[in-house]
Amino acid sequence: MPRFNVIMTSPRLAAPAVELLERAGCTIHYMEPFPSADAVTELTRAIQADAILTRQGPVNAAAMAASPRLKVVARHGVGIDDVDLAAAAAHGIVVARAPGSNTQAVAEHTMAMILALAKDLHTLSVSLANGGWRGGATKVRDIAGMRLGIIGYGAIGQAVARLALPFGMRVQVVGGSGEVTDQPGVTRAASLDALLATTDALTIHCPLTADTRDLIDAAGLARLPTGAIVVNTARGGIVNETALADALESGHIAGAALDVFAQEPPADDHPLRHHPKIIRTPHVSGVTDGALVNMGVMAAECIAAVLTGGTVPPERIVRA
Repeated sequence: MPRFNVIMTSPRLAAPAVELLERAGCTIHYMEPFPSADAVTELTRAIQADAILTRQGPVNAAAMAASPRLKVVARHGVGIDDVDLAAAAAHGIVVARAPGSNTQAVAEHTMAMILALAKDLHTLSVSLANGGWRGGATKVRDIAGMRLGIIGYGAIGQAVARLALPFGMRVQVVGGSGEVTDQPGVTRAASLDALLATTDALTIHCPLTADTRDLIDAAGLARLPTGAIVVNTARGGIVNETALADALESGHIAGAALDVFAQEPPADDHPLRHHPKIIRTPHVSGVTDGALVNMGVMAAECIAAVLTGGTVPPERIVRA
């Protein structure tokens, strides 16, 4: 007989992760995509959940209080901005994540977006499909020599740098704990302002916190050189979307590529959802076959360890 009830805040989980949880005596209760906080709370209460494996739904204080049996919330990924860490600490609930599980996938998606923007692939493809052809002034940009600015030099930021360097990009970074000496050709900027002022392509790889919300606002975008491009595969709230829309309209920012939005999915009338200078993807940069297995298995390992008296690897535990 299953001993533990585990909520999965999405409709599916990689087979190896399912097998791991079932061997530990868990029954998995799946949810529809992107459930509301209230829906997560209601299911937690209804089944008296022992664990929540969260991928597409927020886990707030109400959910933490809904089941006295709840012992662990494991993130199907790296970001934990949708988990109430203070409430978890108050209830003695372990919060875990899967560091490094989707690093390469997100880095590849980021690099694809940088290349697509620099080569103007989206705009040219739409123009050609609508009967156009190149004009006398039509051109695309060189990648070699382009100045790439990376905000957040953790695992993903370092992976992006590794992909960018062979293209001949000049890479500078701020934030993160990675040592630039590990990657010849990468320099650390003196400050965020200094990085922005000398960046042709800006990419974001820091977590969303109170300190990084709206980190790239109107003033930050204005510091970028005219014609710069912006890529965000981290969290939507880090780049102020109203300011980005204004900068695109003015022509100061040539284009942007967004895998994340402050509200997901964005409203149909969101100014960036249909903007012609934006490449949009639906928070899918870390969703590859390999990454899904990595994230699911690492989260399942944490849940099984907590529920059966095992040990969670310390680097996976999140502190409030």
